[in-house]
Amino acid sequence: MVMVLPSWFSFPVDLLPPEVCSLLNPAAIYANNEISLSDVEVYGFDYDYTLAQYADALHPEIFNAARDILIEHYKYPEGIRKYDYDPSFAIRGLHYDIQKSLLMKIDAFHYVQLGTAYRGLKPVPDDEVIDLYGGTQHIPLYQMSGFYGKGPSIKQFMDIFSLPEMALLSCVVDYFLGHGLEFDQVHLYKDVTDAIRDVHVKGLMYQWIEQDMEKYILRGDETFAVLSRLVAHGKQLFLITNSPFSFVDKGMRHMVGPDWRQLFDVVIVQADKPNFFTDRRKPFRKLDEKGSLHWDRITRLEKGKIYRQGNLFDFLRLTEWRGPRVLYFGDHLYSDLADLMLRHGWRTGAIIPELEREIRIINTEQYMHSLTWQQALTGLLERMQTYQDAESRQVLATWMKERQELRCITKALFNAQFGSIFRTFHNPTYFSRRLVRFSDLYMASLSCLLNYRVDFTFYPRRTPLQHEAPLWMDQLCTGCMKTPFLGDMAHIR
Repeated sequence: MVMVLPSWFSFPVDLLPPEVCSLLNPAAIYANNEISLSDVEVYGFDYDYTLAQYADALHPEIFNAARDILIEHYKYPEGIRKYDYDPSFAIRGLHYDIQKSLLMKIDAFHYVQLGTAYRGLKPVPDDEVIDLYGGTQHIPLYQMSGFYGKGPSIKQFMDIFSLPEMALLSCVVDYFLGHGLEFDQVHLYKDVTDAIRDVHVKGLMYQWIEQDMEKYILRGDETFAVLSRLVAHGKQLFLITNSPFSFVDKGMRHMVGPDWRQLFDVVIVQADKPNFFTDRRKPFRKLDEKGSLHWDRITRLEKGKIYRQGNLFDFLRLTEWRGPRVLYFGDHLYSDLADLMLRHGWRTGAIIPELEREIRIINTEQYMHSLTWQQALTGLLERMQTYQDAESRQVLATWMKERQELRCITKALFNAQFGSIFRTFHNPTYFSRRLVRFSDLYMASLSCLLNYRVDFTFYPRRTPLQHEAPLWMDQLCTGCMKTPFLGDMAHIR
């Protein structure tokens, strides 16, 4: 079929410039769903890792403080102090089996990716992993995930703050196993997570950031540019965060300036997400400039004022901001985005800082060469199955070995232990599947919005389903449908 263009149509000269680059853009916004920003009238934001991007230097501080809490307050062995934070150990989106002390990567179909299961700091052999789960790599849904990624004995680590938590958990397990100490896996898990929680609850993290904002806060000027641009185009803005007002105020003053509240129509702190989205009971409380709570009943949400707690149902009633004209950005797929998309029909944008690094790896010649040859080998393996003679089987075994070696090399480009946060060897990860489910858009940082007009329409690319893009000749129709093993069925008659 030939496409006929009208006589008046002509391609813009610069539509496909000769120097067009085939590399992915780490500053681009990627769409899971079609969305036109011209329809969006209200923009909402989380604070931590959304408006405020933090440097990786924060993670060893969290790790060290929680490690010391374990030793000094929970009376864990002093020897744990020898462990330092390893930023290259874990990635976001991993699952932890509490009963088995097993940290692992699971794909979108609930299968453990073999070679990515760790107990402590040591890999668990594939045979042992399969044996632990009753002869399979598959983990049933009821075990691994409630709505917010928490099953009865398996937790998924979904936010960026969980990186030091996974590292500390693995180090403590490593120490106990290495010294032959008996321990209750559930108690150990709870103690570590409580120690990490204490770092946040006691305000230690807030103190470090406030004392050196230049060191810990990234892209502050870009955050200011994004917010100012939206306001200049008549958009309404709101902030819903779990962080306390004093911390948010100091951070926003650093990034935006003393009048930052004038950019927002509503500011809500200590919201207690995700409960904020589901619990109708907690009322809004107004805070004064000194952080003191008022007792008066909230009948409207005023610009320039600060509110604490509350719930989404009162928020919707008081603002009348509903449905697809609202776009909310956050970094936590469960706590920030899931309820808003599934229950309330808001549009959602996920902030995934790791995306920038992963795209830069994808753009390397080593990755492209490795992936291309893996695809070729996969097709050859599929076709070689037809031949069962000894020589063909030997070739098949050689190719299978080479393919597995290539997969391991590709995985290690991202992370030696767990690979990419978005893919196992060939399937999307469980994290990636939730990203697609709960976000219309995803990007490395809010600053990516500066690359697009405020009325830009994002169109997701039509990625082919398996039956839509035959890559190998044996999948193409040749005019007749062959049934090569029909003769084997003759005995049925």
